[in-house]
Amino acid sequence: MNSTAYKPVVALVGRANVGKSTLFNRITRSRAALVADFSGLTRDRHYGEGRVGEHPFIAVDTGGFEPVAKNGILLEMARQTQQAIAESDVVIFLVDARAGVNAHDHEIARLLRKSGQRVFLAVNKAEGMRYGSATAEFHELGLGEPHAISASHGDGVVDLIEHALSYLDDVHEADATEEPEFIADDVEPSLEDDDQAGHDTEPSADAEVSHRIKLAIVGRPNVGKSTLINTLLGEDRVIAFDMPGTTRDAIEIEFERNGLAYTLIDTAGLRRRGKVFEAIEKFSVIKTLQAIEACNVVVLMLDAQTEISDQDAHIAGFVLETGRALVVAINKWDGLDRDQRERIQRDFDRKLHFLSFAKMHTVSALKGQGVNALLKSVNAAHAAAFAKLSTPKLTRVLHAAVEQQQPPRKGIFRPKMRYAHQGGQNPPLIIIHGNALDAISDSYRRYLEGRFRSEFKLDGTPLRIEFKSSQNPYLQGAQ
Repeated sequence: MNSTAYKPVVALVGRANVGKSTLFNRITRSRAALVADFSGLTRDRHYGEGRVGEHPFIAVDTGGFEPVAKNGILLEMARQTQQAIAESDVVIFLVDARAGVNAHDHEIARLLRKSGQRVFLAVNKAEGMRYGSATAEFHELGLGEPHAISASHGDGVVDLIEHALSYLDDVHEADATEEPEFIADDVEPSLEDDDQAGHDTEPSADAEVSHRIKLAIVGRPNVGKSTLINTLLGEDRVIAFDMPGTTRDAIEIEFERNGLAYTLIDTAGLRRRGKVFEAIEKFSVIKTLQAIEACNVVVLMLDAQTEISDQDAHIAGFVLETGRALVVAINKWDGLDRDQRERIQRDFDRKLHFLSFAKMHTVSALKGQGVNALLKSVNAAHAAAFAKLSTPKLTRVLHAAVEQQQPPRKGIFRPKMRYAHQGGQNPPLIIIHGNALDAISDSYRRYLEGRFRSEFKLDGTPLRIEFKSSQNPYLQGAQ
């Protein structure tokens, strides 16, 4: 096979809290998956890329597998795991050496045997144990020779992955320069590691914008973020469940529509700080805030069935502070009458008036109403965030604005603005040079922002204006 076009998929499955996310982070050289001594932390499928030797592969982290679950969130998690098994080339079934074999392990083993997939049994948390005593009882699962590993320490991980992929004879043709080298057994993953292969980096201010549009969906719990992701993808890719806090991690999903490439990021719902008690939820909040900072465009989802809250305003304020392009989606709009819709519109104008630059859409994520228009606004906001603004045109717009309305005097001096140029993108930064510009008022800054936004059609993105005053060459001599 042509390894440049195909990478084997390795699914990590097992019951809750056996170390799947820890192993996922190790083999993908990342800390992409949340890890804690807490069962049921992972719920959705989480993808990452790794390499061992000359074998590049795609790893899939899954939630705790409950094959016998009949309803509720456990059933949704089981469906996610079953989908991961179905689309994989190799399944690594993790069990816990410390806890031993239990009924859940037997049930998962039975399902894996029926699946017909190639399965390797990994006995995790075996550090400090004799090989024979760590693996002996797991032979009864009937899945071949157990492999003793320690995902947290790295013991046996390389050998396990090499053995799992050894049957793919032509994977060795992969171009080593296209993928990162697999992390050594004794090296801990670091937040400073390079981005995983396949993820585009943000361009500099002078570069052409050719990367994927990184789109983060954020909002309070249970506003319909995961439902919107599934509607855009046309499949139940992430768990959408009528229960606040269903999503705990930031899940990245690649997606294409109309020739444009996106990376969709489903995030955990953000509650008020005083309502966040569990350590797990605190980690989820951090991952969501990091997703906002790392993306290009944010869709802020609001719930039309409830009032716009202070927390919605806090989330919007953080997006504005980070300078990310923004589109607002008011979800569950289809269930409102005329009076309720007018009330929500008034509420939005009053509480989120500082988002006047952002396009607002009314949608039904469940029914797909308004989603296409929402995506068009996302594209427009992304284009505005990475717009290239020529120095001559910026200066002409500046002079025209000053000619129409000069900045107010401060004492005997009136600020004098000479020229403007672009200082950055995402968000656009305009630097204005002149004299006595420290006297420019906030109201005049907003006036200039409005003129630049109108002339360059910068809807959907915050705009930064920075003033730089020339030094008076005679000032030091006068002193």
